[in-house]
Amino acid sequence: MENIIEVNTMAKIFANQPAIEDLSFAVKRGEIFGFLGPSGSGKTTTIKILTGQLEPTAGSATVFGESISKLKKPEYRQRFGVLTDNSGLYKRMTVYENLKLYCELYGMPLSKIDEVLESVNLQEDRKKKVSALSKGMTQRVLLARTLLHAPELLFLDEPTSALDPVNTRHIYKGLRALNEKGTTIFLTTHDMEEADTLCDRVAFLNKGKIQLMDTPDQLKKRYADGTMTVELKNEEKVVLSTGTEDAKVLYEYMKNGKVATIHSNEPTLGDIFVKATGRVLA
Repeated sequence: MENIIEVNTMAKIFANQPAIEDLSFAVKRGEIFGFLGPSGSGKTTTIKILTGQLEPTAGSATVFGESISKLKKPEYRQRFGVLTDNSGLYKRMTVYENLKLYCELYGMPLSKIDEVLESVNLQEDRKKKVSALSKGMTQRVLLARTLLHAPELLFLDEPTSALDPVNTRHIYKGLRALNEKGTTIFLTTHDMEEADTLCDRVAFLNKGKIQLMDTPDQLKKRYADGTMTVELKNEEKVVLSTGTEDAKVLYEYMKNGKVATIHSNEPTLGDIFVKATGRVLA
């Protein structure tokens, strides 16, 4: 599968302080790639470089097989979408009027507005002025605007940080549908559950450097301790290994009808991040 993004030994330094160091990774066309780490780890800086907003101090990167310096040209800017915390909206205009303006900018039919508003659960709020929206609703309008031109590549910087669980699930559904239609998604987040839900592969970013990179399933297998927790019907909990001896114990529990539930003790992505970096996500 071809790579839509390639990054080679990339670095960015601000006032003698490295924001990112020696980054090398590739994103395959059609995947959802998670760039994970706490605030200040370099996630937003990376997105700004990959979208042509910043120049790297060292190293190189290509998007669509072209140098990132070309991304400022109109023909390339229409091929990707960006959602960051500084994406502006016209606050005196309604939700619909904001999206209509961008439809005209991208040459998209106005029928797309209904489609993207449904994907972010804002159909009933189309006539509200942006100034009257909550932070979470504003975030969803920004995402809707990003989706209008069905970009080949979508950069999302903490897309659900201000959303409640119901709307978060709605956004996940919309992003999966978009991905199934062929859009590659580069997602930055510090929410490891979000990454586990959405991402095909993830990279752990810590202090500007990639610590780990793999699929969520492979990372869990790598860091699993090979145990399971068996809850018995008397509410006692027993931790067993997956070895032969404990298999016999489990068999006896099951034969005697004592088992209520069985859970594997695989680590979460958050657990793995802490083990790999020694840092707590925040």
